[in-house]
Amino acid sequence: MHRSLLSAALALAFASLPALPALAAPKAASAALLETTTQLPRGVRPLHYDIALVPDAPNARFSGQAAIDLEVTAPTSSITLNAADLTFAKATLMPKSGAAQEARIAVDEEAQTATFRFARPLAKGRYTLRLDYTGVIGTQAVGLFSLDYKDDNAPEGKRRALFTQFENSDARRMIPSWDEPAYKATFALRATVPAGEMAVSNMPVQSRTTLPDGRVELRFADSPRMSTYLLFFALGDFERATANVDGTELGVVTRRGSLPQAAFALDSSKAILREYNDYFGVRYPLPKLDNVAGPGRSQFFGAMENWGAIFTFEYALLLDPAISTQRDKQEIFATAAHEMAHQWFGDLVTMRWWDDLWLNEGFASWMESRMMARLHPEWNTALEAVNSRDGAMRRDALATTHPVVQHVKTVEQASQAFDEITYQKGEAVIRMLEAYVGEDAWRRGVRAYMREHAYGNTASSDLWRQVERAAAKPVTAIAHDFTLQPGVPLIRVGEPVCKGGNMTVSLSQGEFSRDQPDRKPLAWRVPVIAQAAGATTQARTLVAGGKGSLTLPGCGPVVVNAGQSGYYRTLYSKTGFAQLGQQFARLAPIDQLGMLSDSWSLGMAGLQPASDFLDLAAAAPGNADPQVWALVARGLGSLHAMYGEDKAGRARLDAYAVKRLAPVMAQIGWNAKADEPTSHANLRTQLISTLSQLGDEATIREARRRYALMDSDPSAVPGPLRKTILSVVAEHADAAGWDAMRRAAQLEKSPMIKDTMYALLASSDDRQLAERALALALTEEPGATNGAAMIATVSRSHPELAFDFALANIDAVNARVDATSRSRYVPGLAGSASTPAMMDKVRAYAEAHIAPEARRDAETAIAAIKDRIAVRRARLPEIDAWLAQHVK
Repeated sequence: MHRSLLSAALALAFASLPALPALAAPKAASAALLETTTQLPRGVRPLHYDIALVPDAPNARFSGQAAIDLEVTAPTSSITLNAADLTFAKATLMPKSGAAQEARIAVDEEAQTATFRFARPLAKGRYTLRLDYTGVIGTQAVGLFSLDYKDDNAPEGKRRALFTQFENSDARRMIPSWDEPAYKATFALRATVPAGEMAVSNMPVQSRTTLPDGRVELRFADSPRMSTYLLFFALGDFERATANVDGTELGVVTRRGSLPQAAFALDSSKAILREYNDYFGVRYPLPKLDNVAGPGRSQFFGAMENWGAIFTFEYALLLDPAISTQRDKQEIFATAAHEMAHQWFGDLVTMRWWDDLWLNEGFASWMESRMMARLHPEWNTALEAVNSRDGAMRRDALATTHPVVQHVKTVEQASQAFDEITYQKGEAVIRMLEAYVGEDAWRRGVRAYMREHAYGNTASSDLWRQVERAAAKPVTAIAHDFTLQPGVPLIRVGEPVCKGGNMTVSLSQGEFSRDQPDRKPLAWRVPVIAQAAGATTQARTLVAGGKGSLTLPGCGPVVVNAGQSGYYRTLYSKTGFAQLGQQFARLAPIDQLGMLSDSWSLGMAGLQPASDFLDLAAAAPGNADPQVWALVARGLGSLHAMYGEDKAGRARLDAYAVKRLAPVMAQIGWNAKADEPTSHANLRTQLISTLSQLGDEATIREARRRYALMDSDPSAVPGPLRKTILSVVAEHADAAGWDAMRRAAQLEKSPMIKDTMYALLASSDDRQLAERALALALTEEPGATNGAAMIATVSRSHPELAFDFALANIDAVNARVDATSRSRYVPGLAGSASTPAMMDKVRAYAEAHIAPEARRDAETAIAAIKDRIAVRRARLPEIDAWLAQHVK
């Protein structure tokens, strides 16, 4: 369905959907709390927060008052809740009857708690805890934070906007609270703000009172029961546009002057909301749903699903014709679809504890992909399922991986749970299970899950129970195999046997590992789909106990994991792979992508010749799907990077890669054609970037020519190519060119374009320019949220340089990184390194700066470097031999 259309039949279906009562109570909430992990003493639970907030943006401070209605479920003489960077002036406990008690206040900064002790013990019952406190407004995206941006109409040439980011555990920085997902409560928020600014929260403004000093007190309507991390507040010189869908007011909120750039996001959200209302069988329950744009960026997240008030950084929400690409447009849609899916999976129904974070993120990622395929079939994004799955498998094939459902003990561990396993493996497992039970049964299970647990908290088993009931298939056992243990199954396909006009293949299950090839494999029950090359009839089986087989009509080569819905690697026999290679052009594009992906990963792991990827790349026809060519280009670019300082080997690879890709680029052309598919636009930018990486002089020369004409001939650098052309020029810049780009960044008025240009200044191949970019990153010039991004960009080409710089300036770097991602950021700078010395540096950093229980990202970085060294040593000779044979 096109995003702007809705059939009459579907509209009628909406009319029959049940609407949830706004404050419905979850079943057995108290019992669930007793079973849930918590870092707080049990025996007290919040019911309602009444918060009065007075932000002082110019001085980066705020004051607050909280009246928390709570229930004491076991006698106690103290109440402990979460608080971070808050200073308390007074704490008073009000019983329903009797005298109030003043509390003695003790703050534990390391535990991020405040304890209130009382002279008289508290009996079971309901009370109100009143707190007066102050806090700080930060410059990074945690708690209540500010984002400054250039505005020539402002008195000093810039403005400051305020936003909040509370996931996973940062509501405690603005509100003293039980800051854990299972402690759901209702919220009433009041804010005293400047008269000329707009404030946004989860619920609509209920009342507005002008104070004697000219400020305005806003009272927002009470929220439904929700977790603390979903509360939101924003304040600034904003504009808002709205639309009404199925009784919900949809809104987009931007800094003044940017509202037209949010039109695509608003239009997309209208179609997405209709689809979700129908799919989940439950209407969106709040009266409004805003999407609020903020300038800058975070190293931790791009958007946040606050209930009724999504926050999104501008680059993921605004479509600026001066610089936005087709890929940007798709990402804007995907981000909106992802965050809107959370309004059900995460907000309406929330995981009990961070162990089951994937219930939020895996499902939102899956729904995002589903919506793109459904509402924009012309984008052909269904093929991107392979790329998404690969991102998970790269991480999951290392010994440092973890199960989808993981035990989380600390705030830092919760922060680290936002990774490829939680998002991309979660999505891939859902896709596989839906294919196993069928779309209708899966949807019935999801709808039943939503009805059963609305406004409550759940664990994964609650979902599997409903899907298994709807499908009448053993979903739970399969789901547990893929979510309670880590790793990637490996399906070995035996030699095909043709008999009686049918083809039979034997299947055996092992485990794909990049760094533990000799470990005894784990066991999975694996749903497998296969079909003959070029056919449409599929055969299905469940490989259990390590073995299985499939029989298909005909005697042609067999594609295992046809449609690529399975979460496993497929290793064919030598004969089977050769047969498929000969038929490669006849395969469905998604299976071409699957074979390329498997041959790359299995080849680099030594399970099949590393050159098999090059054989398939050579077999790709000129008219192959653009995403197939994009994957070929990325693979050749990865080989280029793998050669490192081996200039002779790299030159041979580059010559072949340019010869293979240049004809495709010539066919696509630099200038978009009026009737070209949207996928051609994405391929164009991919090819230009890869050819630039390969050092193709023709590509670099053309990018420089167009860049030189940018001011005199706008058509030379059209908006959708501007970012790509600038990136080529920046990558190969000399000192004069770098200085010119910096001056352009300084003069740029658009915050979003300015952010992009400073990131590009950090992308130079030249070491001296990279050093200048690092020095610039720690100044105020790029903006408070861009410095960390610049250092990370430098690390892609100069990992040792960036890592050493970060260590030498660790305090200044930490000041520019979200507190929630500091244990991940510095190890991440080693992401492209390939030397033993770098492993030692990461290990030393982790031991000195990261708590032992929060070192997973550092350990993963070390494992990846070790793997990269081994691959370079063992596999490049195979690539060299192939090039010697095929390049004359």
